[in-house]
Amino acid sequence: MTQEIREFVPSSEVPEHAEAPELLSVHDPKFLTNRELSWLKFNRRVLEQALDESVPLLERLKFLSIFSTNLDEFFMIRVSGLKEQIAEGVIRTSPDGMTPAEQVDEIRKLLRPMVSEQVECLNSEIIPLLHDEGIRLETYDDQSPEVRRRLDEYFLNDVFPVLTPQAVDESHPFPYISSLSVNIGLMVDPDPELDYGKIRHLYEESRFVRIKLPPNIPRLVPVEEGRAVFVHLSQIVSANTTSLFPNLLPAQPYLFRVTRDADIEIREDEAGDLLRTMERELLHRRRFSFPVRLEVVSSMPEEMKNMIAGSIGLTDEDVYRIDGFLNIPDLMPLYKLDRPDLKDRPITYSIPKAMKQSEKDIFSILAEKDVLVHHPYTSYTTITDFLSSAAEDENVRAIKICLYRTGKDSPIIRSLMRASQNGKQVAALVELKARFDEENNIEWARALENEGVHVIYGMLGLKTHSKVALVIRREGNELRRYVHIATGNYNPITAKMYTDLGLLTSDEEIGKDASDLFNFLTGYSYQTEYRSLMIAPVALRERMLKLIKRETRNKQEGKPARIIAKLNSLTDDKIVRALYRASQAGVEIDLIVRGICVLRPGIKGLSENIRVISIVGRFLEHHRIFYFANAGEEEIYIGSADWMHRNLDRRVEAVVPIKDRQLGEYLKNEVLGAYLRDTVNARVLGEDGEYTRIRRGDGKRPFDSQMYFEGHDI
Repeated sequence: MTQEIREFVPSSEVPEHAEAPELLSVHDPKFLTNRELSWLKFNRRVLEQALDESVPLLERLKFLSIFSTNLDEFFMIRVSGLKEQIAEGVIRTSPDGMTPAEQVDEIRKLLRPMVSEQVECLNSEIIPLLHDEGIRLETYDDQSPEVRRRLDEYFLNDVFPVLTPQAVDESHPFPYISSLSVNIGLMVDPDPELDYGKIRHLYEESRFVRIKLPPNIPRLVPVEEGRAVFVHLSQIVSANTTSLFPNLLPAQPYLFRVTRDADIEIREDEAGDLLRTMERELLHRRRFSFPVRLEVVSSMPEEMKNMIAGSIGLTDEDVYRIDGFLNIPDLMPLYKLDRPDLKDRPITYSIPKAMKQSEKDIFSILAEKDVLVHHPYTSYTTITDFLSSAAEDENVRAIKICLYRTGKDSPIIRSLMRASQNGKQVAALVELKARFDEENNIEWARALENEGVHVIYGMLGLKTHSKVALVIRREGNELRRYVHIATGNYNPITAKMYTDLGLLTSDEEIGKDASDLFNFLTGYSYQTEYRSLMIAPVALRERMLKLIKRETRNKQEGKPARIIAKLNSLTDDKIVRALYRASQAGVEIDLIVRGICVLRPGIKGLSENIRVISIVGRFLEHHRIFYFANAGEEEIYIGSADWMHRNLDRRVEAVVPIKDRQLGEYLKNEVLGAYLRDTVNARVLGEDGEYTRIRRGDGKRPFDSQMYFEGHDI
């Protein structure tokens, strides 16, 4: 049954409940949802975007690919962690009361139907519709003799030299299968009509052979120039196995793929050089991480499947049979085709009103007022120009920045290098432990060091996840601080795909706090009191709990009370319990949680005043916004932190108050208000842990919160 989502209304206008239900215990584990299963339901919402026929065709293919990539990371990090606990005999339960083994079993039950639905969507809808649009995925056998000849030549000239078949026998153990590689497995038999002479003993029986598809060769091979017709590389290799095994009889080839643990555990207290330690750990992870999942094509014989699984230490429960493309992200080159008719319409980017209407430089503008940027709708050049101006401005004395994920060819890195070349003091905290970006960040760290930038590699036992830049400028006889503090990474590429917020300010208190934060990051100064910022792990959870408790107390005293929070994930049980208590006191709470949410809304006597929606659409919802009614003296914050244990305990995070009343009104009424009105991308979380789409309303036009902000002037 669908539910209506209330639009944003002042807390004073929310009707009182006539009769209070009996209150339930906020500590009962049954009132928490398992975080792993909640994440799978988020990925299910991603899959729904691919199933949605109203989404442009190549965007549907993109969502199928994202679903697969998300699953890869889930197995590499979350499932691997659970399987490691099982192997070590851990029986400690999760906050919702499940053992590691129970969680793995439930993951399999929930996931297998989803994978089947993904494959069915690709095979029955996406590929045929692409075919109708002139984009064809064909087999080697579909081709004419002339085309096959050209493909065979391509194989011999461009593929064959880099292939390394690996046979398995008594002297050759089963080879190491690298994580996420696509492999061909086949049996190779001796030819009974041949005499193998002095080495006939080598050819007395069949052997299993593994062929790894080279990662640096395109997976989609065009059949001919000017046509969008492709054959997958695996088809070409499979058709040419006789070239790899002359005078032998190669049997039917089958594809398989292994997913391995990817979580890096570092004894930082024993790492004399964190940069070199990370490099060694990355190499070790590639070579020795343990397997957690085996994917095979559905046609693979049971005997071969069992042999592969057993050889790498997996059971049949860890095997996923795929009836089609084994690795859907291999198809993403199709997304790069020049077919705008099959993609989302490009959005129009804007720049903040204060900058558009002024001839002054960025620092003069910020000296007068704060500026809010709202990506992807605000052009990211607003941020790159800010740092570029700082690099060139002769009055700028220093630049300090936290880099978590920066992208490949980053203009921000170039600005930092240029600033150092111009004699400014530049300090960059490059987080080497940013998962899946470790290699990229190591590369940037070395490049920055070579240009004289002071590079810091993070903090002992913590990840620096805050997104803060500090520019110090000489103005007359004093130094003035300019700060950019944001919800998203310094990455111009993802800034076009993620929704994020950033504040540019010269506020004195925020500037002093930013200085204290960088001294904490670079010099281990023990700053526990910040003027405006809320910093994790110093006191962010404590401050958030106080704000929630304040709303609870205000409601009990008859004052305006309301909480709205927009997050990526909500897993912190202390905050969940505080929200339950606030709900029991009658505080109206709206949570906009994109991904994991362990809180269960709508339970009488516990959470009937809490509603949770998830927005999954064209853009990845990434900004974090926190609104508190505060008895009419409203407060609103943005920052880098979700309400998760890892963010509050094991990461350095920064949350900033929005002091400018006009900007606060924009965030409350426009941003949060729009998400609470969404009838296109929103799903409602029920007390049973299931999500349902919002009913679009009788006679009302669909409202898409993500596209609402295009062209908005802030």
